[in-house]
Amino acid sequence: MDKQELLKSVGKRIQDIRVSKGLTQVDLVGKIDGDIDTTNISRIESGRTNPTIYTLHRIAVALDVKLEELVK
Repeated sequence: MDKQELLKSVGKRIQDIRVSKGLTQVDLVGKIDGDIDTTNISRIESGRTNPTIYTLHRIAVALDVKLEELVK
């Protein structure tokens, strides 16, 4: 799997979990600890940016899942 495929896969996984919990991107941003905006979540979900491990951790906490769930 190359870098772009991995980023898209992780982004899709985040989006799927978010949607399954009935959250919009705005809802998710509101639950994330620290400064992050909706456009950044959009870029992560579409695989257009490479989030840091810390950002992925904050997203996992906000979605109430383990970090490993995001990168399955």
